[in-house]
Amino acid sequence: MLQCTIDVVKRDVTGKGPMRRLRREGIIPAVVYGGGAEALLLQADGKTLRAQLLEFARRNTVVTLNIEGSEERHVIVGEMQTDPVTNALLHVDFCQIDLEKPRRYHVPVRFTGVPKGVDLGGTLQTLTDTIVLEGKPLDVPDECELDISALAIGDEYTFAAFAIPASLKMLSKADEVCVQVVKLTK
Repeated sequence: MLQCTIDVVKRDVTGKGPMRRLRREGIIPAVVYGGGAEALLLQADGKTLRAQLLEFARRNTVVTLNIEGSEERHVIVGEMQTDPVTNALLHVDFCQIDLEKPRRYHVPVRFTGVPKGVDLGGTLQTLTDTIVLEGKPLDVPDECELDISALAIGDEYTFAAFAIPASLKMLSKADEVCVQVVKLTK
């Protein structure tokens, strides 16, 4: 799983007016939820935060928040609110996680190679783009890869074909087809 560190500062102000002033100054408000504690109000430099969030947007990432003058918190991005017209980052919600507690993740899959059935006139059909795994956050891979170059026309691979580390549990049905090569009839 990807890892990233973001520097943040605690904030004391709340409300629509103060949040607008922060954004005008290039500061993005954020909140950390979870962990059995009250929500923690934060703020970060807008340019830096946006650049870091774009690096791992829509990917499973453990973010370590370095809170100035305080502790570190391990979180995942819960929600990023953006302006619908300008696409400017307005607010970020982080969810605190326990690195020792298993969680469910949708991990992207990547199929490599060109199936021999495609070279013979078949059509490749990918039926999924993720696999569901459960495990500790730092044990989860960035993506799961499967070589499909041996697939002939009429062949298929199920989720059972993926090599999953022993520390993880596959929640996707092992007998469910994820990729196949079919012959198109005219």
